[in-house]
Amino acid sequence: MIKEMIVVEGKDDTTAVQRAVGADTIETGGSAIGEDVLRRIELAQARRGVIILTDPDAPGERIRKIVTERVPGCKHAFLTKDEARGRRGIGVEHASDEAICRALEGVRSPDSDDGDLSEIEWSDLLTTGLIVHASSARRRERMGELLGIGYANGKQFYKRCLMFRITREEFLSALEQLEREGL
Repeated sequence: MIKEMIVVEGKDDTTAVQRAVGADTIETGGSAIGEDVLRRIELAQARRGVIILTDPDAPGERIRKIVTERVPGCKHAFLTKDEARGRRGIGVEHASDEAICRALEGVRSPDSDDGDLSEIEWSDLLTTGLIVHASSARRRERMGELLGIGYANGKQFYKRCLMFRITREEFLSALEQLEREGL
């Protein structure tokens, strides 16, 4: 049983998480998160800790951003788009039990000092084709999978590298794998 409360988007996500790991969840009810939900997340963070596990799509990222800004210190778990793909779209509810378990085992904690000691620079993203490149979106998506920080646009990807203190060694190892895959 996972100690932390897991923030998910809806009832079907709760069902999937409880089937996979038997954890308690807080449902946001979509990307229009109400004040009462945010207060429950704050309380959960103070008492048990919180892990955010949202869909790997734009609304899921919006929820992640809102919760992260309002409730500092939440942990993050990420599913890839492939892991969350179902017949009716992309979502946590479509992920296998194994994929949910992997995401929760690979949970990332943000750094409390805004990542000032990160080894990754903006110029690293530029020189490695993760921004301002014909394939930058696909490259960032795969790098996010390899680093366990999910997909994000260039600015958000950089912030995640800082927030999760991605080391130069981790970055270069993931980049090497990316190059081996021909991306």
